[in-house]
Amino acid sequence: MATAARALGLELRVINASTEHDFDAVFANLTQFRAGGLVIGADALFISHSEQLAALAAQHAVPAIYTRREFAAAGGLMSYGTDLGRAYYLGGVYTGRVLKGERPADIPVQQSTKVELYINLKTAKALGITVPLPLSGRADEVFE
Repeated sequence: MATAARALGLELRVINASTEHDFDAVFANLTQFRAGGLVIGADALFISHSEQLAALAAQHAVPAIYTRREFAAAGGLMSYGTDLGRAYYLGGVYTGRVLKGERPADIPVQQSTKVELYINLKTAKALGITVPLPLSGRADEVFE
């Protein structure tokens, strides 16, 4: 990712948080670095605190993208990630095949290919971002 960022003239910084108590310091660092955006990874800690992260992103006026719908619904700018329902369905299919006697090594690997896009237009407006109509038209859900 760092190579792609440099090719686009961007600087990529990785800032880690190991507990929710680290979030305030992380967002203070974003302000110090004058970050133009934030990508929040799919991690159990972040998933369980999506509302807090969305509120901090709004408070610090940082455009942020996440992998789960809950983030955009809570006020984050947008989310783009795998359709978890489809992933769970595929897991169930594999489980059923194994329980019926198939060897796991003989079952081809599959991965969910459907992704979901959620956009919060209210947050975009507050950040001074105009979301192009073709992008919002492709969203699975738009929050206004």
